[in-house]
Amino acid sequence: MLRSRPCPRRDRARDIHTSPPSLAEELGRALAVRHVDTGSCNGCELEIQALGNAIYNLAAIGVRLVASPRHADILLVTGPVARAMAAPLRATYDAVPAPKRVVALGDCACGCGVYSPNYATVGKVDDVIPVDVAIPGCPPPPETIREAFATLICR
Repeated sequence: MLRSRPCPRRDRARDIHTSPPSLAEELGRALAVRHVDTGSCNGCELEIQALGNAIYNLAAIGVRLVASPRHADILLVTGPVARAMAAPLRATYDAVPAPKRVVALGDCACGCGVYSPNYATVGKVDDVIPVDVAIPGCPPPPETIREAFATLICR
């Protein structure tokens, strides 16, 4: 038997900066997420993979990863944006149908982290495409990522 979990309390999600209304209510279905790595160290990717295990079970709250941006509602971006990835990131963003949201995951995606803008990087994700939700941390733990998605769904 599946049990529904209550929406997380606002005070628990204080480090998660959100601005958009509920995408789940707008769409009326489970959310599809397309992940784009724009030059990360793969620390955030390990935490994303952990979301699929039985402990965190992101699918239980109605979020699933998809292989195509054309099937996605949310773009999950990790890493500082490398110069070589700026154009592909814009193209991926344009391929996601409206309504769409962008989630910047990790310190590098939110503010470049240890990578300052230089000859190889453009900067943070918000410098290339608009970001709706920023999840700080290096890397953020799976609990925080799951809570951010739950907050995005319940808003």
